[in-house]
Amino acid sequence: MFVVSIVIFVAVNLLPGDFAEAILGQGATPESVAKIRQDLGLDQPMVVRYFDWLVGMLTFDLGTSFAQLNFANFGGAGSVTVAEQIAPRLSNTMFLATVTACIAVPLAVTLGILAALYRNTAFDKAANMFTLSSISSPEFFMAYILILFLAVLNPIFPSLSNIFEGMPFSERLEKSMLPALTLTLVVTAHMMRMTRAAIINLLASPYIEMARLKGLSPMRVIVKHALPNALAPIINVIALNLAYLITGVVVVEVVFVYPGIGQLFVDSVKIRDIPVVQACCLIFAAAYILLNLTADILSIVSNPRLRHPK
Repeated sequence: MFVVSIVIFVAVNLLPGDFAEAILGQGATPESVAKIRQDLGLDQPMVVRYFDWLVGMLTFDLGTSFAQLNFANFGGAGSVTVAEQIAPRLSNTMFLATVTACIAVPLAVTLGILAALYRNTAFDKAANMFTLSSISSPEFFMAYILILFLAVLNPIFPSLSNIFEGMPFSERLEKSMLPALTLTLVVTAHMMRMTRAAIINLLASPYIEMARLKGLSPMRVIVKHALPNALAPIINVIALNLAYLITGVVVVEVVFVYPGIGQLFVDSVKIRDIPVVQACCLIFAAAYILLNLTADILSIVSNPRLRHPK
């Protein structure tokens, strides 16, 4: 996380232009740009600004949004901290990720088991063709296809996900379905193919042959004997895709105007609101690292050979 914080800070500060120039526009005078830069501390050396930001991170102080601070300086309401700005957006993104995971994980594992059970059949070929198409298609293309078929031609779900705090759960769920289905199509493919490959790799094992010789049904052999031993790679790919649901939702949130952290990140980059951009990047990195760590731990817990090494 420390290394990531350095990369994030340097990368964000290397963006062309800055907040003062983005706010004042091309007609701004050098004096007005210098005044805003001084008020926001942008005239300080990069090293000084980094350590100020790092100390704030260690004390869970994400700073104050430049846009909010500038608005307050010009007679607006009190400034809003980055944490207060991110909290509802992160909550919305977590809700979308949870809905997607509840659909995608059971669907992907089930399709993977069935594809392994009926491998080289028409079902297996159709499932592989579908997943390859999903992987190969850009997210925005999948999103617009779903909008066309499920919102325009057949108005089942709303095309815009304009959710807000206090909205009833059923309405919130309905407005989140199209972005959730888009993300489901993206992540299901990876998980389904890994589940299928992991189970097929175990089907030639001696204990699987013994289970077959005992007369167990193919489904029982896969679910009871093959699947538990294939959990480690499946858990890893599920964790990676869950991390993607938090860190990779930027395009989907922009397409559906979903008020999540990805949409906030894009809006902040446009106006060079550095504290918000840095905080969003750090949250993305933390989510990815923590979910990878969780996957490693669960892989060890699910594998007796790793829990009890000789």
